[in-house]
Amino acid sequence: MAAKPDPRFKIVADNRRARFNYAIDEVFEAGVALTGSEVKSLRQGKASIAESYAAADDGELWLYNSNITEYKQAGRFNHAPKRPRKLLLHKRQINKLIGAVEREGMTVVPLKLYFNEKGRAKIEIALAKGKKLHDKRETEKKRSWDRERGRLMKQRG
Repeated sequence: MAAKPDPRFKIVADNRRARFNYAIDEVFEAGVALTGSEVKSLRQGKASIAESYAAADDGELWLYNSNITEYKQAGRFNHAPKRPRKLLLHKRQINKLIGAVEREGMTVVPLKLYFNEKGRAKIEIALAKGKKLHDKRETEKKRSWDRERGRLMKQRG
């Protein structure tokens, strides 16, 4: 049975393919610098982080290629849907992420975008290493076997 979602958090966007395409190493929670129309659009659930990534630029971490659709009522004060957004982290965390990307060839991948209990927009990012094709096949086999084993155990009683 699936776990019940935490009522304090409202998940806006989830990157489900990230766990399949990458081996997740370490997870961080970061704030996102947003404009007013972006927040309103997020509250309506109009966002996608499926093809987005985070990269360092001038000692800061930025989220690229995330899509937050325009808020209709904003009119001329609207935002660009795919603009780069600054991620808010402690300097030590930023240095750790930048170091791992440069030295170890890892990637910073967003996992989910949500509002926390205080109503602030947060993004869960992970330090990850890309999986090879054989690793993806192995993961799929394991998932399939776990599903089949659950069915067999259910039949036995």
